[in-house]
Amino acid sequence: MSDEENMGGELLLDVRALAAWYGAAQILFDVDLQVRRGEVVALMGRNGAGKSTTLKAVMGMLDKRRGTLSFMGRDISHSEPHEVASHGLGFVPEDRRIFTDLTVTENLEVGRQVPRKWPDGSAAPLWTPQQLFRLFPNLGEMPDRPGGRMSGGEQQMLTVARTLMGNPYLVLLDEPSEGVAPVIVEQMANMILELKAQGVSILLSEQNMHFAELVSDRAYVLEKGQIRYSGSMDELAANETVRRAYLSV
Repeated sequence: MSDEENMGGELLLDVRALAAWYGAAQILFDVDLQVRRGEVVALMGRNGAGKSTTLKAVMGMLDKRRGTLSFMGRDISHSEPHEVASHGLGFVPEDRRIFTDLTVTENLEVGRQVPRKWPDGSAAPLWTPQQLFRLFPNLGEMPDRPGGRMSGGEQQMLTVARTLMGNPYLVLLDEPSEGVAPVIVEQMANMILELKAQGVSILLSEQNMHFAELVSDRAYVLEKGQIRYSGSMDELAANETVRRAYLSV
């Protein structure tokens, strides 16, 4: 029995033997990973290892993929991205994709979805603009500012906040620390910990070991589209051999 199967907690996302292609080029090779309720899982690896491709494949954003994907007990192996999102799986892309002509508030309204419940009937996390402005004070200071007049870090926050307006059970977060100022990275780490405290699970694509250590419970390490290591974040931090082989630049 694997470490993941030994762990307690309700299984939200179960990915088995995931393969994916861009055109004729195969990028992912039989990727297995799981995310449980209330945990933050880091998907780590160097540039080009396949981290972003994994998240996009889970969301159904690639034309060619193969494998078994289950979310909240529902088979999403052949689902379209809008169907996956409607089930409560949120995605924050690395390239942000905000609506630059819309204000902060308008961007948030675009992402609004209905309240959700857990399978046991209890209420899942419910987000409002007011709650998100407390989570992201920078956004609260500029509710009427167009997205195109915000810094890269502010746009990153807005993308996360817009995704949360969909009240997701699980958020796929692609490279949140990439290319933003250190103060924004710190805010992102605090935000992830707050989301976890609110009951939101996160699958985090990341190559910044320090950032991943701050927020993650477990980690998978990708190299050339294959999972090379899985274990607790503490175990990865202590395993210099694995870090040197697959994470060092």
